[in-house]
This record gives sequence, structure tokens and C-alpha cells, in this order.
Amino acid sequence: MNYTDYRQNITVQYCFPDNNSSCRKEIYTAPMYKFLLVFLSCVSVFTVFLNLLVIISISHFKQLHTPTNLLILSLSVADLLVGLFVMPVNIMQLIDSCWYLGKMACCVLPVINSVLSSASLCSLVFIAVDRYIAICDPLLYSTRVTVCKTSLFIILGWSSSLFYVILYLYFNDHFLPSQISTRCEGECVVVIAYSWVIVDLVVSFVVPCSVILILYSVIFNVARRQAKAVRAVINDASNKQGIKVLSSSETKAAKKLGTVIFVYLACWIPFYLSSLSTDSLIFVSVIYTVFGWLVLINSSVNPLIYAIFYPWFRKSVTFIVKCRIFKSSSSRLNLLPEQF
Repeated sequence: MNYTDYRQNITVQYCFPDNNSSCRKEIYTAPMYKFLLVFLSCVSVFTVFLNLLVIISISHFKQLHTPTNLLILSLSVADLLVGLFVMPVNIMQLIDSCWYLGKMACCVLPVINSVLSSASLCSLVFIAVDRYIAICDPLLYSTRVTVCKTSLFIILGWSSSLFYVILYLYFNDHFLPSQISTRCEGECVVVIAYSWVIVDLVVSFVVPCSVILILYSVIFNVARRQAKAVRAVINDASNKQGIKVLSSSETKAAKKLGTVIFVYLACWIPFYLSSLSTDSLIFVSVIYTVFGWLVLINSSVNPLIYAIFYPWFRKSVTFIVKCRIFKSSSSRLNLLPEQF
């Protein structure tokens, strides 16, 4: 489709026909655009459903009340709220490009979006730290990492995210509805000073990305050394079957860690690189929308990486689907008897 054909698929109207200062809205009628809206709507529903399964599983079954699972629970709560609130509003913006929710909602939505994204990143970092301690210092893990300490870190992470976002938007004059300036009625614009774009790049991407990459690199190297050490012992015992099992386990660990790193970088790098090319992020701009959705889709992928790969999740989903969780003793079910 060339540019002329593309423009022919756009119907130009006004957000508020009775208002002389109304913004123009563009209604896209191309079949591919309608398919995109349906697809993103399915992504939103999928995000809510999958994260809700994770939340119910960890909250209901007492056996899953571990420090690691609490971090996964925190991640799933943030991702659930993204699918429940942020994604539908973004889909609404894609329908006809107008903002109908007023200045108050325009002020609040970036706060919600940024807090949830920051809390999700904090959870990813905490999970990396948790796995680092578990692999590199397994003997002291149970004393150094407890449910109480993990809960405090989760509260600290959410509180820090909220404080940073409020500070970030306050210094960019986007904290109060009266501070928001728009070119026309029906527009929601977030204007960010370039200095704060750099600050946000460092605080919200470079630092957490570096921590995650370094920790997972160390985890993989330690796991590989441990596997080689155990394989050497098995070689001495001429246990060929054991060698195959350990090799398979090492391969699975490498694939899992590689998936974690790849998805994280693929979702966040385009967004932050695009933020360096401009001093203002317009809510309805094409580039911001595309890369912003990459970040949102990360909330759909997170439960796949951190929960579905775990056997306890697949088993708990079976109990939930069969409504067995409504039995009085279901919370005490032993999901993984061979590991406990």
C-alpha cells in the first residue's frame, strides 16, 4: 500500500464537533488496522488472565509462600494492573487518536503507567538477586532470604517506584491537571525535559539492565561450573545415564536465562533509544505508541518466563480450572511432593 492508498483509508473528523478548539481525529479503516486492534485486545485479556492465574496460585497454596514466589507475585500484580488499566486505555487511544478522559485522567495515567513499569522492573531485579543468592550461596540462602525480608523489599520497591515517578513528573510539570498544556481539546501530551530523559534512561534502564545482565551471567557461570564438577564425579563412577541428565539440565538453564535476557532487552531497548531522539513524548505519536506497546507486551511475557516454566504453576492451574481450590483443605495440597 502506497502513501496515497494509506491516506484514503483515513476518515478525518473532530474529537468534539461542538468545540472550536477541538483536535482533529483520524479514524483508520484499513483491515490491517482493525486486525491490530483485535490482536492488542486479545493481548490485554491474555495478560490479565495469565497473571491472575499466577496470583491465585501463589496466594492460595501455602506451599508456594516462598521468598522467590513472593517476588513473582509482586511482578504478576504489576503486570495484571498493566493489562487491566494501561492496555485498554492505550487501545482506546488507537481507535480514533482522541483523549476523552479529561486532564485529570491525563495526569493520573502516566503516573499509573510509570509506577507499574518501575515496580515490574524492581521485581525483575529482585528475582535476579534472589536467584543469585540461591545459586552462589545456597547454604545460607534460607537465613539470608526470608519471607519477611522479601516482603519488606517488595514494599520498598513499590514505594521507591512511586516516589521516583512523582518526582519525575513533578519536575516536568505534569503532576497537576492545571500544569498540563495542550494544543487543542482532546489531546494528552507528556512533555519531558531532555535532561530528565537521560536521568530516566540511567535510573530505569541502564542500572536495572546492568544488574540483571551481570547477575544472570554470574548465575550461569556458577551453574555451569557446578554441573561440570558433578559431571566429573559421575565420569569417575562411569554413570553414563547421569551425564545425560545433567547435560540436559544445563542446556535448559542456559535457554531459560537466555530467554529472560533477550525478552527484557527486546522490550525495553527500542523504547529508551527512541526517547533519546526527541525532547517530547506525544501520547498519540506513532513511534511512542509502537515502542510503548513493546514495553506493555513485556507484562504478557513475564508470567510465561517466571511462572509457566515452573512445574508447580502447571499443577496449580489444573486445580484452579477444575475448581478444586474451593475445597476447605485445598490450600494445603502438596503440589510438588518430590521436591519437598
